[in-house]
Amino acid sequence: MDARVAIVTGGTFGIGAAISVDLARRGWRVVAFGLDAPQLSSVAQDGSRTLRTELRAQGLEADVMEADVSKATDVQRIVDHAMGRYARIDALVNNAAIGPLGGVLQTAEDVWDRVIDVNLKGAYLCCKAALPRLRAAGRGTIVNVSSVYGVMGRTGMGQYDTTKAAVLGFTRALAVEEAPHRIRVNAVAPAVVKTKFAQALYEGREEEVVRSYPAGRLGVPEDVAGTVAFLLSEQASWITGQTVVLDGGATLVGGVG
Repeated sequence: MDARVAIVTGGTFGIGAAISVDLARRGWRVVAFGLDAPQLSSVAQDGSRTLRTELRAQGLEADVMEADVSKATDVQRIVDHAMGRYARIDALVNNAAIGPLGGVLQTAEDVWDRVIDVNLKGAYLCCKAALPRLRAAGRGTIVNVSSVYGVMGRTGMGQYDTTKAAVLGFTRALAVEEAPHRIRVNAVAPAVVKTKFAQALYEGREEEVVRSYPAGRLGVPEDVAGTVAFLLSEQASWITGQTVVLDGGATLVGGVG
């Protein structure tokens, strides 16, 4: 049987890079893409080179590409590449996101629009491009990366939290829509994960934030990657429309940083 093929959006940096590496290690053919230039409020840049270096260090391979998840033509180019190179797509991981600081009154309209374009519209565009291929194959899996803040909200990142809540609604709707086609759709909702973005956000407060986690630590990108891999696997073949919260128990005690 040929190796399964997964497209990972935002797959060149942070959590997305960890997902790309983890899937490659498990024998998947991975098509990972993102943008190398600095993005709005994001510390992610030059991810392609960093990911390629990490893959080489571990003796792994993946197709690492640059594309904008919010542009339909870019997304279609990625899907066409996967089909042209591997003649199949088995999974899609919608991870690309940006998260500028600011409440509603502090958020400019163009910033609001850009966050929605990347975090929500991007998932829609990728699903719309990949689903015909998954339907034609008669099976497939999609995992959308949301956030625990899409479940419970917080102060200061209203536009990000709004899109992450919308991703959960999108996940449930798509799961019902695609179930007759044997396509499963699930979401993961991590709390604070130790990435450069989180470290910048909580600089000087990490010990305080850690104390709010019963598990005694923040998450790491590999925590998310392992859960995504499970949801993509046959072991999760009867799971669809669900959200897996990854939070070290923080929501049980009302603390997520």
